[in-house]
Amino acid sequence: MAERNWLIDSAEVFAAGPVVPVLVIEHVEDAVPIAEALMAGGIKVLEVTLRTAAALDVIREIATHCPDAIIGAGTVTNAEQLRQVTEAGAKFAISPGLTPDLLDAGNAGSIALIPGIASISELMTGLDKGYSHFKFFPAEASGGVQSLKSIGGPFPNVRFCPTGGINPGNYKDYLSLSNVMCCGGSWLCPDDVIKGKRWSEITELAKKATAGS
Repeated sequence: MAERNWLIDSAEVFAAGPVVPVLVIEHVEDAVPIAEALMAGGIKVLEVTLRTAAALDVIREIATHCPDAIIGAGTVTNAEQLRQVTEAGAKFAISPGLTPDLLDAGNAGSIALIPGIASISELMTGLDKGYSHFKFFPAEASGGVQSLKSIGGPFPNVRFCPTGGINPGNYKDYLSLSNVMCCGGSWLCPDDVIKGKRWSEITELAKKATAGS
């Protein structure tokens, strides 16, 4: 396998903080205030999902105006989207799943790709392509903490960022596992808080999530 030319690798993304906010941002003007509010609370890894028409512009805004943020793109499902988010300034990409084409594009690209898995077979496909850091999604629906404990037996060197059903009541259970380095969650930026532009509340939620990390 050819050597990757990633700017930062998946291990660095996973190690940069215990919680990765999963951001669904509808309006570009909210991008920088949200990023700044999260960073003020101690979070610098940000995942902007490609679930809105503004997503690429949001990534571009944060990459331009918040250079200390590790800005990434979520819901990246194919090679073309990987190319688009790279051009927008993303430093990493996360996918809900994986395909051989996407894994190959990640290996050939310039930003870290974190594929998603929900089964051992998918994990083995990713390992065959040289990946060792994965999103576990949907975490709670796929067996949660117990599944990740079981996977850790035959695959002790694989590391995960579980996402899907993660909340303030269970994220520390995931983080207690040796094969979990961080968790993804949407609770850090509730829709009503974003609509009300109550940025200080996002900062407080971020501080609570990172307390003791």
